[in-house]
Amino acid sequence: MTGADDLRARTRALLADRPPATTSRADFLAARFDAGLAWVHYPEGLGGLGAARSLQSVVDAELAAAGAPDNDPRRIGIGLGMAAPTILAYGTEEQKRRFLRPLWLGEEVWCQLFSEPGAGSDLAALSTRAVLGDDGEWTVTGQKVWTSSAHLARWAILIARTDPAQPKHRGITYFLCDMTDPGVEVRPLRQITGEAEFNEVFLTDVRIPDAHRLGEVGDGWQVARTTLMNERVSIGGGTGWRESGMIAPLARTWRERPERRTHALHQRLVTLWVEAEVARLTGERLRQQLAVGQPGPEGSGLKLSFARLNQQISGLEVELLGDDGLLYDDWTMRRPELVDFTGRGPGYRYLRSKGNSIEGGTSEVLLNIVAERVLGLPTEPRTDKDVAWKDLAR
Repeated sequence: MTGADDLRARTRALLADRPPATTSRADFLAARFDAGLAWVHYPEGLGGLGAARSLQSVVDAELAAAGAPDNDPRRIGIGLGMAAPTILAYGTEEQKRRFLRPLWLGEEVWCQLFSEPGAGSDLAALSTRAVLGDDGEWTVTGQKVWTSSAHLARWAILIARTDPAQPKHRGITYFLCDMTDPGVEVRPLRQITGEAEFNEVFLTDVRIPDAHRLGEVGDGWQVARTTLMNERVSIGGGTGWRESGMIAPLARTWRERPERRTHALHQRLVTLWVEAEVARLTGERLRQQLAVGQPGPEGSGLKLSFARLNQQISGLEVELLGDDGLLYDDWTMRRPELVDFTGRGPGYRYLRSKGNSIEGGTSEVLLNIVAERVLGLPTEPRTDKDVAWKDLAR
């Protein structure tokens, strides 16, 4: 096994061979991937060294101290947090070698084609169809919605129904879809914030080769669960320093606006500050647990906490600002590359946080997951569990 000392030596050798000050960002990142220092727990040849996941921090610390560039993880978060671990778990060797390197380098942005207008919380009820032709290619037709980064993406992870005679959780297959193919149409969805960070995607007779199928035919729900568990950790499990994230601008406002302070507001602020710190430490613990396994349902609990805290913190910030909290910085229609909570004003944080309890799994669905899969409570009655999808009432 590769240890911490070996990783430090490898990282310092990379820095000596490719000094960040004189090496282009693209060349440095490519050399880092090829040296196995991209994600050290991945196999050799795929950006890793088969080392313990927890040792990634050793590499990251050395690179940060040297001022080395990163791969802009916020911009390519869907690829890093959802597509990559799913491809690693279920992809063929050819798929892994084709997709993981440009994904990590940020050369190809990814999006997620899961939710549909009639299949959001009940994702397994999806109706997008994929039919296999005699030529070995699938023809996909349907509509997806709430698709972050679809306007930027080259590739998408896609689930579609391939056997409507099976119950809804079966008969689904998972694909890698080229967003530049004919028949893929991306339309912006303007949000309450004024911008269109989400999209709706229409798929009309899109041709996907069987070589871009991930996992077995009909096993798409199992593959998708891997993606969803990683998504919830990616959304809710981010770690940072103490008083970082959404609590930071609220604490700053409290310090800068003493005239607005009251005992009641102070009590609420302290409570939220403590809860934010607990969530941060819980996220760190979860990431350490991931070092010895795959994400489980615990990530759903963390994502639940993330959504609730963001909404309560942003609400308190607007209330603390009084009349100024009613102002909004900019209603300009944009199609941004990433969500920047702390780079915008309090009004934006308040409005955008409303989506936190919907995206990445609604809070209601996640409560069920925590109740059933973490606490072991009885499952809800599901009368449609063994009924063929084509026979379900719609």
